[in-house]
Amino acid sequence: MLSRPGSSPATQVDTAGADIAVRLDGVTKRFGPATALDQAWLTIGRGEFMTLLGPSGCGKTTLLNLVAGFLSPNEGEIFIDGKLVTDVPAFARQTGIVFQNYALFPHMTVANNVAYGLKARHVAKDEIRRRVTNILAMMKLTGFEDRKPRELSGGQQQRVALARALVIEPKVLLLDEPFSALDKNLRASMQVEVKEVQRRLGVTTIFVTHDQSEALSLSDRIAVMSQGRICQIDTPEALYRKPADRFVASFIGEGSLLRATIEQVQGDTAIVSIGRAKVAVPSAPLSGLAAGTDADLFVRPEHLHVAPQDACAIEGRVAAAIYQGGHVDLYVDTPHAANERLMMRIAARDAAGISGTGAPIAIGISGEDAVAFPRPRV
Repeated sequence: MLSRPGSSPATQVDTAGADIAVRLDGVTKRFGPATALDQAWLTIGRGEFMTLLGPSGCGKTTLLNLVAGFLSPNEGEIFIDGKLVTDVPAFARQTGIVFQNYALFPHMTVANNVAYGLKARHVAKDEIRRRVTNILAMMKLTGFEDRKPRELSGGQQQRVALARALVIEPKVLLLDEPFSALDKNLRASMQVEVKEVQRRLGVTTIFVTHDQSEALSLSDRIAVMSQGRICQIDTPEALYRKPADRFVASFIGEGSLLRATIEQVQGDTAIVSIGRAKVAVPSAPLSGLAAGTDADLFVRPEHLHVAPQDACAIEGRVAAAIYQGGHVDLYVDTPHAANERLMMRIAARDAAGISGTGAPIAIGISGEDAVAFPRPRV
């Protein structure tokens, strides 16, 4: 089992086995003095849906382009299907890619767009016809063979781009923010379709996005990236529940930071206090810190609940209550919050007894899945 920075042994893929589709060993890419990707270690299992998630400029598209062969690394090696491809040109890597703008040929019909890669590989005409017919049927494009891209909707254009990438039977499918140009409802339906096709074909997929909801809903595992580095690789649930650092905690899902003080660190558990409240958290992020040290407690909205006024809870005042149908997002002003306000989410049926804006409120914290980090020095 290979353990690398940015991931834990529990989420590593066995690189000695035959089930590795893509492997990056210490890959670095620089553009002049700027380092776009810094020492990336990543293994992707055969048939896995791996998402590269992070803000703009974090290096995720650079990593995708390195796998595709559009860029060459300054350091490190890239393997696809067990073969070293670091110096292999893009056309010989057996990867299919869907770009953000689809990059369809406007003068070609749908059928010719899809067949383009097969013709470039000198596949026999009868085989081209068979593969194109099959993939268009799978992508629900039968009957659109003779249309031009301009005659298609955005969703249909995306299906054509995906069909073109899949018809060559790639070892790795690369998706570079393919849903960004679609409206919300169409984006959701296309996510479902892409996941179904990926599962049906069993194709290894690397998906680039800055949208955390896309990443959480589609992925087998997610590599969260920031400033050219992979911060954490894990399943969607593990990333949400057990973020490895402050960036991952703040980037995945919603949450609030509370000013806390370390009470004790013992074994795998630490106790931190926020006002009168005390919360048990994993001790690993606080390793080496003494009692009395300042820390920041990261809590999700669902970790918080309304408590009796005399309980050991955080005190605050209601700033706003936003009705969201089945639940209410409650914003509370409290001196214990890093930005003086925190957000909690409660069931709509439980919100009836909450007084209006400015009313005092006591907030209890569920220790489950709350995590604390050292407070950065200013």
